[in-house]
Amino acid sequence: MANILKVDRQKMILHALLEGNSIRSTERLTGVHRDTICRLLVNFGRKCKDYMDTRLRGLVLHHVEVDEIWTFVYKKQGRLEAEEKAECFDKGDVYLWTALDKETKLVASFVVGKRSADNARKLMMDLSRRLVMPNARQSDQSGAYLRITQISTDGFAAYPEAVDLAFGPYAKYGQIIKDYRNSDQPGRYGPPEMVGTERRGIFGINESEQRSICTSHVERHNLTIRTLMKRFTRLSLGFSKKLANLEAAVAGFLAYYNFCWRTYDANAERTRLPAAMAAGVTESLMTFEQLFDKVMGNAA
Repeated sequence: MANILKVDRQKMILHALLEGNSIRSTERLTGVHRDTICRLLVNFGRKCKDYMDTRLRGLVLHHVEVDEIWTFVYKKQGRLEAEEKAECFDKGDVYLWTALDKETKLVASFVVGKRSADNARKLMMDLSRRLVMPNARQSDQSGAYLRITQISTDGFAAYPEAVDLAFGPYAKYGQIIKDYRNSDQPGRYGPPEMVGTERRGIFGINESEQRSICTSHVERHNLTIRTLMKRFTRLSLGFSKKLANLEAAVAGFLAYYNFCWRTYDANAERTRLPAAMAAGVTESLMTFEQLFDKVMGNAA
């Protein structure tokens, strides 16, 4: 008979992982074997993905920023054999694609996979299904198409076709291209210096609106991801051995971020509402324990 962890112990383990502890660190803190921790994380992550898939529907988001954040699975791309590079989608370089609302900071959609045109289309199609789309005959008083949202991305070549496929004429879309130069101290790891930007209104954005094209908020969110998920921390031993483990860790963290995470607003001198609450997905504050109960089916 399997030795099943008590619910309180499961919550403690998962909360430790979501607050930035690694698998082995959590093993040392709790005394639970890392294999058990991984199984618990995968189960929780899959249920978090199902929970968000159900709850994040009918959204009204006015400006969505999209970006990709790099990590790797099993081993880095340069270590793959020729056959693995050609056939394995679950090894080597892998990216987390996120679509973040500029105003509420809600991560409305995400995809884990290679940096490919297929995944760009997958992300945009999933995002479009989560937004409130207008009726095919609905238009404003001038007879033009009703633009339901604005989308900003970097210059990845697959985005324009993906946005057009998913949204057609119902979205504004622009790209921002940032130019960098190498650090002044070669040989040391450090962020490159940004020397310029170019904004391009691809469709639906006129010249006067180009200044609104922005990916700064989703790029800042990448820092939160790298800080709190050890699988994304650069120059460390943290990485995923299986794609399924990475997908589960991402789903679990983003559910925690969307429904529980509260950041401090320095200007207002208070903590912000969780992203899901700010976006109208839920009407009440939720602790991690409450999220766990809802996701795992323990809620009354």
